[in-house]
Amino acid sequence: MAEAKNLTAQDVHDLVADYMNDEHVKKVDKAYQFAYHLHQEQKRKSGEPYIIHPIQVAGILAELHMDPDTVVAGYLHDVVEDTTATLADVEQAFGHDVAIIVDGVSKLSRIKYKSSREQLAENHRKLLLAMSHDIRVIIVKLADRLHNMRTLSALREEKQKRIASETLEIYAPLADRLGIMTIKWELEDMALRYLNFEAYHDIAKSMNLRRQERLEIVDQAVSEIEHAITDLHLDHTEVYGRPKHIYSIYRKMVDKNKRFEEIYDLLAIRVLVDTIPETYAVLGAIHARWTPMPGRFKDYIALPKANGYQSLHTSVIGPGGRPLEVQIRTYQMHEIAEFGIAAHWAYKEGNFAGADVQNADQQKLNVIQGILELQADAQDADDFMESVKGDLFTDRIFVFTPKGDVIEMPKDAGPLDMAYTIHTNVGNHTVGAKVNDRMVPLDFPIKTGDIVEILTSPNAQPNRDWLTMVSTRRARNKIRQYFRKQDKADNIEAGRKMVADWLEDEGYDVEELMQPENEEHAAEKMHFLAVDDMYASLGFGDIKPQGVANRFSEEKRAEIETARQEAEQKAILEHHQTIEKETKSAKNHAHREDRIVIQGVDNMLVRLGHCCTPVPGDEVIGYVTKGRGVSVHRLGCPNLKAAEVEGNRLVDVAWENPAGNSKTEYDADLQVSATNRNRLLNDVIRMVNNTTRSLNSVNGRVDHNNDVRISISIGVKNLEQLESIMVNIRDVKDVYEVKRAFK
Repeated sequence: MAEAKNLTAQDVHDLVADYMNDEHVKKVDKAYQFAYHLHQEQKRKSGEPYIIHPIQVAGILAELHMDPDTVVAGYLHDVVEDTTATLADVEQAFGHDVAIIVDGVSKLSRIKYKSSREQLAENHRKLLLAMSHDIRVIIVKLADRLHNMRTLSALREEKQKRIASETLEIYAPLADRLGIMTIKWELEDMALRYLNFEAYHDIAKSMNLRRQERLEIVDQAVSEIEHAITDLHLDHTEVYGRPKHIYSIYRKMVDKNKRFEEIYDLLAIRVLVDTIPETYAVLGAIHARWTPMPGRFKDYIALPKANGYQSLHTSVIGPGGRPLEVQIRTYQMHEIAEFGIAAHWAYKEGNFAGADVQNADQQKLNVIQGILELQADAQDADDFMESVKGDLFTDRIFVFTPKGDVIEMPKDAGPLDMAYTIHTNVGNHTVGAKVNDRMVPLDFPIKTGDIVEILTSPNAQPNRDWLTMVSTRRARNKIRQYFRKQDKADNIEAGRKMVADWLEDEGYDVEELMQPENEEHAAEKMHFLAVDDMYASLGFGDIKPQGVANRFSEEKRAEIETARQEAEQKAILEHHQTIEKETKSAKNHAHREDRIVIQGVDNMLVRLGHCCTPVPGDEVIGYVTKGRGVSVHRLGCPNLKAAEVEGNRLVDVAWENPAGNSKTEYDADLQVSATNRNRLLNDVIRMVNNTTRSLNSVNGRVDHNNDVRISISIGVKNLEQLESIMVNIRDVKDVYEVKRAFK
């Protein structure tokens, strides 16, 4: 893959023109125009035009030499999610295959990542299962993630670390599993840069300081290898130095607890030849030239990795006595090593190139089969994700059956894990195991190259102790399934008793609550298809009795809580009604002593408007009524709008004492808006009681959006006290607005 840089649509055109025919190039160019038109008004977080992202994704896919439909999907992968285009529009313009890929990527994008571990696992579960529909969905998603990592600096630090961690845990191993090493290496290096910048910077700096020294040694090694294989008379060879990736060096430093200066195998040479026999001939020539290091030879040609990778690896004591790693492979193997399963979709002038499709499909099926089996066995999304990370993405071992079949297993697996990998019935009927013709315990750690024989008996059954003897989730889940099925009747009865005991301990009428309709309601709420499945799961220990019992009692608990709240509210209102009666005459007297100064008028009857309840400190205006003196209102009172046409009836008024009389209280009406929850009204009333003893009335209602409107009438001395009360009410949880009310 080319060095990471911002490609233009013309760059993508030139890339695909190198390996596609004219018809396919036109289809790719059409996709760009389609995406450009839809995204032209959109911007990315960085502020750059959004169309740059689809161009880069399509460019990455073109650098992988993906087929036309995949490159087209790279341009279009966001149009259904982020623009007005529909999937039907995509299918009509570009065909069914493109629509399938775009739909797969769009569905993955719609799943929102949350802080919850369960939600994160659920998202990755759907991501991996999308592979069962079309592996190209994952290849487009990897290209999308690669460009997002290249532009991660535009996001805040917290999001950078979350995305980098997710990339390192899921996407880089997924690229490795599919053999797309050119993407894997870049994802790993960039993820390390955001997760541990200090380590990344130190390694990069150290590598740069020793760069000239390494180049000289590599040049000498390349020259000596070319000379060593001259006698082989090979027609077509290529020898070159291969830079080590920063993340791989970091892992060696961490895993082996070494400093950078102690990592000696930073030097690597790659030799490419035409045929498999030539790889072994080159290996012999290199071993004749330099002394091989014991235990450092790996033959991945005879025994390929699970992702299809093939190569010979050897380490020798090279020039200057320094360790030197050499990889030898054919050109075809090199293409698979760099692009993995993506190489199987490579097109050349409209036809498939590279390995045949049948092998690609088989490789795809091997990956998918393992994932789907884990999905079927897992209890939930989190369990599934742990299985994928633990059973598919960790280090692998390869062992043999007595017949010579190769079984791929996670590192640290034992014979019992292998038995369940072969088949569930083999695992369930296992009685013992032999490793290299020697009897071993069922949890014996097997290693690559071992010949493992599983001994079975038709009458044998799993033992509960096996749960502690296996290391893979698959085996553990199979053992659990066996006992769950065997003990289902007992578990159902035990689960039912657990619920009954819990309800009885909490003081509920068990017979009243455990009716069939309540059982079905609880099973549905707990996401079980049948009541017996719920009780069996409870009896087995998969779920807790409190959670199930709460489903039975939720309606009764709601009734009790409602009654309690009503009683509490009634007591509060009765208390305040008593206070209101005691202070009513005093308040009436206070109103008679209200002092409002009317400009140019004396000895006129004055009263405060009940529609807007002005208090000392409010900006007010007077309205001359017919026979009832002057009515005083707050500025902005809706009832004054009708009077504006009769301007001669409005008079300027003002408070004689804007701070109010310390012995006088004035009614004020408030409206509180909040999001509904239990005890909200009580919390608001309690907050009012903490600031004034004059709570005259309160009522509330809930609308169809679950929002609450609470009307409150209180007594205050002046505007300053009223505004202080309003601030306190705003501090109540879930309250989002407090304002003066008009009637």
